Amino acid sequence: MTIATRVLQRNLLVYRRTWRGSLFGSFMTPLLYLTAMGLGLGSLIATRGGAVLGGYDYLHFLGPGILAASCMQSAVFESTFPIMGKIMWRRNYEAMLATPLEVRHLLVGELLWIAFRVLSISSVFLVILTLFGIPRGPLALLAIPAAILTGLAFSAAVMGFAATQRNDAGFSWMFRFVVNPLFLFSGTFFPITRLPEPVQWVAAATPLYHGVSLVRGTILNDAAILSGWPLHVAYLLVFFGVAAAIAHRLLRRRLVN
Repeated sequence: MTIATRVLQRNLLVYRRTWRGSLFGSFMTPLLYLTAMGLGLGSLIATRGGAVLGGYDYLHFLGPGILAASCMQSAVFESTFPIMGKIMWRRNYEAMLATPLEVRHLLVGELLWIAFRVLSISSVFLVILTLFGIPRGPLALLAIPAAILTGLAFSAAVMGFAATQRNDAGFSWMFRFVVNPLFLFSGTFFPITRLPEPVQWVAAATPLYHGVSLVRGTILNDAAILSGWPLHVAYLLVFFGVAAAIAHRLLRRRLVN
């Protein structure tokens, strides 16, 4: 673990040059979403939204979902082009592996970096949600570890995928046919109960659905949503563990064998 933190340290040193722009984007994303969709679109569905959204207005329903989905998107992006660049464009990993670092250290270090990025994004997002009066108690702080777990689950899977790619064309397909549908149909913008029943089963089998449920339940302090938290946490932990093991094998095959 101590050796793996060297990878995190390297990424933090690079981040020192870009953190201002990143922080600005972290503030603007929730502000734009909550203002345009939470307030704007929410005002159009206010008359019927209560019954459909579990008694919440659309702003309160949307905010936690956008937090989880934004963390997923950030984790996925950090695990695509930056990882491929270190593998084949800039060959950072080739230089790192000439040191005592091993592939498992690279993987753990990158996952620690993703955890840091999701931590910063979810913390800023939670501050913005608080300004809109959405969190309903100190339990909302647990949304941050829930968002980190969600981001890590996606990051481990996407890093494994990145290790198999020879160019960036596969990322375009992944964002178009995997990430975007998950963003739209995993309970972020509306309850999945509004979908046809077969589609509900597919949506409920996705990692983002479980992440959104955890984040929404903790922020809204909703006992009905939180009643399924053991299942949500177990699903994300198992998904992360399996994805990390596969990612390690694929990275090792790409970088060493």
